[in-house]
Amino acid sequence: MTAAKKQKVNKKVNKKVKDSPVSPVSGVNKPAKSGVKSNAKTTAKSTAKKSAKNKPASSKNKGQRPVILITNDDSIHAPGIRALVEAVASLGEVVVVAPDKPQSGMGHAITIGSPLRLAKVSLFGAAVESYTCSGTPVDCVKLAVDRVLHRKPDICLSGINHGANHSINVIYSGTMSAALEASIEGIPSLGLSLLDPSVEADFAGAQKYTKLLVESLLNKKLDKHLCLNVNFPAVPPELIKGVKTCRQAYAKYEEDFEERIDPAGKKYYWLTGEFVNFDEKPDTDVWALANNYVSVVPVQFDLTNYRLKEILEKQLQFDS
Repeated sequence: MTAAKKQKVNKKVNKKVKDSPVSPVSGVNKPAKSGVKSNAKTTAKSTAKKSAKNKPASSKNKGQRPVILITNDDSIHAPGIRALVEAVASLGEVVVVAPDKPQSGMGHAITIGSPLRLAKVSLFGAAVESYTCSGTPVDCVKLAVDRVLHRKPDICLSGINHGANHSINVIYSGTMSAALEASIEGIPSLGLSLLDPSVEADFAGAQKYTKLLVESLLNKKLDKHLCLNVNFPAVPPELIKGVKTCRQAYAKYEEDFEERIDPAGKKYYWLTGEFVNFDEKPDTDVWALANNYVSVVPVQFDLTNYRLKEILEKQLQFDS
């Protein structure tokens, strides 16, 4: 091929790549109409991936609507995530990437020994891009940032969880681990939970205060590692007294593993137990919720005990 012909072909390819329609949120190209599908798709994927990692997470002063990433651990089919989408849909461009099955109690687990599947679905209306992921809540956030979004979202919301994530629950929670993963990625995040595990739970109060919190945060300059553990009392909206910023209560589960027999006559064990609170002070999340306040606990992925570190620096000194 002559240099002149090659230049002519390159111009055509570049024009088709440039003109290929792209989703304003995910950045995924729609198929081109003629012979440069693979080139356009590869270019778009490469550009989208670089943009997701390099573009800042703020839409302020740029004439763009905020991008809101939503996930959970109860699965994309749970009523709680639908309630969350409805609560914040008017505040920005919503993208949902959530597990295809329940993943409660998964903590910060990731999938490393089997393939991850990502499938586009239509569950929340035409205005909301949504995807199911075969992995954990943390996998959902990782895939959303790396493969779905064309830039970092302005905020990540995980929930609304069916059941409490106050106190020690934060350690086990897939809901909160997804929020913490977003925080690690430099995305301000909220984990949202309602103190009612029922699939028929009333999310009206949670929706009201979720919208108030998210709207307020989107209008502020946020620390990129902000992560808030938000829990809602299971009462009607008119009985919620307000919002309290709290600390995590000291509590744990008194567990019991019941021994049972399966149909084949083999033993198995079933985890049971009850939540026991050792901390009755009024500055805790447990107290706030018991008194019909929304509890907000700032959390972080840095688990260093800095006070103990200072003590050990003096105590753990050995001669070389």
